[in-house]
Amino acid sequence: MKRYFLFIIASIVSILALECSSNPQKTNSTPAPDSSVNKAKTDTVLVFIGMNSKGIGRFKDVQLAHPPDEAMAAKGKAIFQSKCFACHKLTTEMFVGPGWSGVTERRTPEWIMNWITNTKVMLSKDLAAQTELVVCLIRMPNQDLTDEQARNVLEFMRKNDGDK
Repeated sequence: MKRYFLFIIASIVSILALECSSNPQKTNSTPAPDSSVNKAKTDTVLVFIGMNSKGIGRFKDVQLAHPPDEAMAAKGKAIFQSKCFACHKLTTEMFVGPGWSGVTERRTPEWIMNWITNTKVMLSKDLAAQTELVVCLIRMPNQDLTDEQARNVLEFMRKNDGDK
């Protein structure tokens, strides 16, 4: 299993290395690709490594209010303090699990909600979740949060990240 995850990481690094090492100054007369082609390539790589992924689960479209809802964030903070703080810090520092700072910039709201409520399936089928497991080496236990509780935690994450 560990070899499988290492293979995934090696594949991602190889793809990114190939993408970055391509020579933009070719000597043939082929015109340079337009920005829409480059954006499509970038989007493909980001989806491949899970940056734009919505994850696996019932959450397909999470609507966010701006700024984050204070009451929901307060409930999410209480949940964090009772169920999450033993493994996660609110900074970028890795503890047992990854730090929460910046998570709402790295992952979509749908992915976060699916991760919180569908951890076991995400770890078995979602590439981004599997990549996190390679880094952390410990599976996140199912915290048995309701959808409402998970949404409150998401609001707390957004507030922690200074989402406006």
